[in-house]
Amino acid sequence: MNQKQLKKMLARAQEMQAKMLKMQEDLAGEKIEGSAGNGMVRAMVSGNGELLEISISPEVVDPEDIEMLEDLILVAVKNAVEESRRLSEKRMEEFGMPGLGGLP
Repeated sequence: MNQKQLKKMLARAQEMQAKMLKMQEDLAGEKIEGSAGNGMVRAMVSGNGELLEISISPEVVDPEDIEMLEDLILVAVKNAVEESRRLSEKRMEEFGMPGLGGLP
């Protein structure tokens, strides 16, 4: 490999790295919602899976059944995180790198 080819390859690698960073920034700015209990519990995560917000409808709060509320919260968060992973995987596929959607 000659010097010119090496420079060209390095330039493409830097370009790809810049695109990857931009995609990761874009994902971090996305908001994905997961819900449970017919929307009575909602969780919002960023495109990179960071939990941003929890919303609980007052009707679902029963002091006698805290376990149900805990379960609903867990399901809502899991749903949101899973949707975030799907979005990340989709973006990675569009980028031409399938299977790397779990990158931070």
